[in-house]
Amino acid sequence: MRATPRVYVVDDDAAIRTALQRLLHSEDIACRTFESAEAFLAQPVEEAPSCLLLDVNLAQGTGFDLQDELQLRGLHFPIIFMTGYGTIAMSVKAIKAGAREFLTKPFEPEQLLDLVREALASDALNLTERCLTCNVKARFNSLTPREKEVMALLVTGKMNKQIAVELGTSEVTAKVHKKHVMTKMDARNVIELLKMHQRMSASAE
Repeated sequence: MRATPRVYVVDDDAAIRTALQRLLHSEDIACRTFESAEAFLAQPVEEAPSCLLLDVNLAQGTGFDLQDELQLRGLHFPIIFMTGYGTIAMSVKAIKAGAREFLTKPFEPEQLLDLVREALASDALNLTERCLTCNVKARFNSLTPREKEVMALLVTGKMNKQIAVELGTSEVTAKVHKKHVMTKMDARNVIELLKMHQRMSASAE
């Protein structure tokens, strides 16, 4: 069952929070609002396509502080910054830090809705990729230490005989280990195994 896409709003202005919530609900977009970064961080973030509408100037701290904290926690969903007054330097800082957009209030409702839809669609794709990576890592973690050694050699193009020499074992034993690796990783061939290895390596960067 697919999780419902959700927009989070963090703004210390109650009127802004209410207006954004009504706008999003009018388009059947799920929304949760928070008056502070602390309130937002205290709530668990659902594993669903998400987007954050974030005010730059909060009563306590700034939206940039929250952006930094989210990155530290490994939460990388799209952020659309909002501010009553913005400068080029401010917008550049936000975008460089990974924000998707920087809007100056007041903005057109349709402009915001278009950006939100694009952000949710983008995060849906990213979420699918994250889930695939988690599945591959779980399979990899099910391998024994020796099977992980065999996989490391397989993805470099080593043949059974070469793997046996590298590990100081027989070719028959190397074949058995290879079969276990392919089965546990659910890989039909070494090319698929290599792609899984590359996926795990990319996520660790």
